[in-house]
Amino acid sequence: MELFLQADTWIVLLTLVFLEIVLGIDNIIFISIASSKLPEGEQKRATNIGLILAMVLRIVLLFGVSWLISMSAPWFHLDFPGFHAGFSGQSLILITGGLFLLYKSTVEIRDKVEGDGHHNLDDKSSGSTFQKVLIQITLINIVFSFDSILTAVGMTNGMEGALILMIIAVVASVIIMLLFANPVGNFVQKHPTIQMLGLSFLILIGFMLIAEGMHLAHAVVMDREIGVIPKGYLYFAIAFSLLVEFLNMRMRKNNHVLPGEGRA
Repeated sequence: MELFLQADTWIVLLTLVFLEIVLGIDNIIFISIASSKLPEGEQKRATNIGLILAMVLRIVLLFGVSWLISMSAPWFHLDFPGFHAGFSGQSLILITGGLFLLYKSTVEIRDKVEGDGHHNLDDKSSGSTFQKVLIQITLINIVFSFDSILTAVGMTNGMEGALILMIIAVVASVIIMLLFANPVGNFVQKHPTIQMLGLSFLILIGFMLIAEGMHLAHAVVMDREIGVIPKGYLYFAIAFSLLVEFLNMRMRKNNHVLPGEGRA
């Protein structure tokens, strides 16, 4: 209990909660878009299960911090003219997750552009679709949880009671996201332009994960080592794009033009 009598502890805890929420935005976007394939009655359940899975995976990974750190050692090396890297378990998870996000986002954008983004699901197909959505959510939760925990470990490295603080931060952030995930998901589903922005953000996040994985692998291309894309730049771009879209939505509302319709 003495740990929580220190002001520094609360500062670190609040920072960790904020960090987990910010990093969890990616998760909420993906879960909202993935669950939109389900019948309306199943969407809330898929979102809640997805976030609870994210919390459980983060806590499990926290208890396996030493295992995560051990995965930083290279498993194998690739050495070609103009390219060489040593891929570790950490880098492979991030690169694989980034490629999955690129694939999934591109497929979703294609479906929406071609008009296949919404399907009428009958009772027989809804069960298998729900399972597929949960599998997709679980896979991406592993990647996002991995990235989130590595960042949190870096912030609390060497701090007394770090594990307890990280677990509290994870639980608190997921509870907050559970309160807002469904309203956010409903808002995203009602506005096609926000959906497209969300999918575009996931493409950016996919590239960021690939770049981070390559950086952990110390990949060198044409005698230049691949660096990390600062997350602050990415989230600023996302926030700025959303602000512009909200202004566009307000303007369309004032002009009595529905989203997705052009003016005569």
